[in-house]
Amino acid sequence: MAISSRAMTLLFGRPLATSEERAEHIGPLAGIPVFGLDALSSAAYGPEAALTLLIPLGLMGVHYIVPVSAAIVALLTIVYFSYRQTIDAYPQGGGSYTVASQNLGEGAGLLAAAALMIDYILTAAVGISAGVGALISAAPGLQPYTLELCLAVLLILTIVNMRGVHDTGVVFMIPTYLFTGTLLIVIGVGAWQVLHSGGHPHPVTPLPAIPAPIALVSWWLIAKVFSSGCTAMTGVEAVSNGVMAFRDDTRRNAKITLTIIIVLLAALLAGIALLCRAYGIAATDPGSRGYESVLSMLTRAVMGHGWFYYVTIASVLLVLALSANTAFADFPRLTRAIALDDYMPRVFLLRGRRLLYSWGIYVLVALTALLLIVFGGITDRLIPLFAIGAFMAFTLSQAGMVMHWKRRGNAPVHMFVNGLGAVATGITTVVVLVAKFVDGAWVTALLILIMIMVMHAVKRHYVRVDREIDLDRPIVPAAVTEPIVVLPIDRWSRISEKALSFALSMSNDIRCLHVQTSDEPDEICRDWERDVAAPLRAAGRCVPKLEILQSPFRYVLAPVIDYVLKAERESSFHKICVLVPELVVRHWWQNLLHNRRADMLKVILLMRGNRRIIVINIPWYLEDK
Repeated sequence: MAISSRAMTLLFGRPLATSEERAEHIGPLAGIPVFGLDALSSAAYGPEAALTLLIPLGLMGVHYIVPVSAAIVALLTIVYFSYRQTIDAYPQGGGSYTVASQNLGEGAGLLAAAALMIDYILTAAVGISAGVGALISAAPGLQPYTLELCLAVLLILTIVNMRGVHDTGVVFMIPTYLFTGTLLIVIGVGAWQVLHSGGHPHPVTPLPAIPAPIALVSWWLIAKVFSSGCTAMTGVEAVSNGVMAFRDDTRRNAKITLTIIIVLLAALLAGIALLCRAYGIAATDPGSRGYESVLSMLTRAVMGHGWFYYVTIASVLLVLALSANTAFADFPRLTRAIALDDYMPRVFLLRGRRLLYSWGIYVLVALTALLLIVFGGITDRLIPLFAIGAFMAFTLSQAGMVMHWKRRGNAPVHMFVNGLGAVATGITTVVVLVAKFVDGAWVTALLILIMIMVMHAVKRHYVRVDREIDLDRPIVPAAVTEPIVVLPIDRWSRISEKALSFALSMSNDIRCLHVQTSDEPDEICRDWERDVAAPLRAAGRCVPKLEILQSPFRYVLAPVIDYVLKAERESSFHKICVLVPELVVRHWWQNLLHNRRADMLKVILLMRGNRRIIVINIPWYLEDK
């Protein structure tokens, strides 16, 4: 056990007391990698997802990436100002579920919750698969191990996040700032080359030829391109949902963090789009043998194929693989908020050894692993399911904020900002849903509906439980009576003696059950008077009744269960207390040497019993010699 404890401390850190929570709070420097990794890393796959759909347009498609990216940046700016106001209004954490529930009602809150939970799971799966996909494009020999690599990255992320928010921010700080730093250098150098070449820079290394156009531009195509590019906006809500993770002043630090993330993301999206048009960089078919990522082509076009190229691509690979961290940071907080309202199991309220809501992490890891296994860790199969939940949550959050300011009154500017955000993200939600519906968005919509039904079922269960167990009166002394004690006995032993001694301290109505499977009387039947009845009678104590249950077909548990249920039916008010003697061994392998009949008896009694049947375990611990 000591070795196991040392291993746990090495992997996950020492346990933290509740009083140490303040030390786990973070500032903007650590907040960017914790809450912004998903948003920032989306600059690596958002523009490429849009450019991939523009391949049929040839060179013309490259030019369309700029207005599409400009629309996304404009939408990002609107969402930024909207969420700044959410942080001010909800310093305890203003995620979409909280805002929508409090301002738009239960239905809107559950819709936001379901959409956001599914989006976080997809965020984790897409981030990991995109990182591994980028690694495989650089090392094609690893392709047969795609799923294994995805699950390995998921395991690493789990271990790091189980160490707590503070340690996670420190670990992810280097890859996050290396990624943003190298890409900003590429964009800066590329912009300088564009200006000094009159808008026609020459790539340092040759780029793949752009194929001839095979299709004409259409509004439907542009809508699909825009919806794919909008995947770059996932994760923007994370800061507003995790305000309480920041040190004081929480609102100020959260807004600083959000500002830095949005400014960096906008600069990356705009810079990548402008340089792709200036250098004539088009996406390559992800399924072709000559596939190369857009960022790879852009980096070598601007900086060449030297050491800086490899550092940049390495940072891209690392950040893409680690971008799922945003889901790890926010999914447990979201499930906790939902569980506080009894729409999720209350186990999500429990905090683990590092002050984390650990069950949220466990569920996220399990569902992400399942998603990766089902889709084989392939990013392209997951992208059509992506972003719908995020924009649905954006819309409900901003609409909820409009109602929040309306109730407060005298806040027309705040209402306008959040109203503009609600309209913009609402239109985007419809566009994304329609554009991606056939490609797989219907799966996300169906999952959201199923999740809402599950949350309603959980709520109904808790309401029913609370209704049945609530008590608004004091205890009734007249109802306190001795129970009928039922004690199954296999043979007279130290275990039986311990159980019988406990039974004698509880009641005078003790019924010892012995199941006889043959015609010959067992040893306990012959010696009951000598071993039990006579000593107790001589001491002036009540003598338990020995009940012999015949079982010609050699069943042992069934006769005991039937007896207990019959005793409960025949007694109008007494509780039936069943004592279950059990041998407890010291090593797991020793369980294989003993029957587990006691475990089965407890399970069946708990399943078939009722409120008046009580099951008590009587353990006998085997000494380790």
